[in-house]
Amino acid sequence: MTRFAFISPIALAACGQPVPLAEDFIPEYLGVSTTVLDEELVQFNVAMTKAQSGADVLRYAECAAAQYTVDSGFSFVRHVRSNVVQEDGVWSADAVYTLSKNLPDGLVKIDAAVVADDCASSGIPTV
Repeated sequence: MTRFAFISPIALAACGQPVPLAEDFIPEYLGVSTTVLDEELVQFNVAMTKAQSGADVLRYAECAAAQYTVDSGFSFVRHVRSNVVQEDGVWSADAVYTLSKNLPDGLVKIDAAVVADDCASSGIPTV
């Protein structure tokens, strides 16, 4: 005979493990700083809390790069490199992108307007 026991969330909380709340999973975007390295080469430093992985903070950097690209009169952006760090619950990324008016060479090309629109509809701030 198999028996099942129901343990309430209140009982679990009493065991020392807090029950996650919905707001524990809503990212908090802490800002973007932009450094122009060359006319078509830009570095974005972003930070956030409540990211589920490094991919979330990289997406935040990509959103910032896409909007910056559109605002600067370019059409495409291409990822060059990025570094991701997590410290004391804060995720940060330092990412460098090239900007171009025409479709760039390379395997991965980002249409800046499409990505910026997707970021806006997803609620990810861009600048």
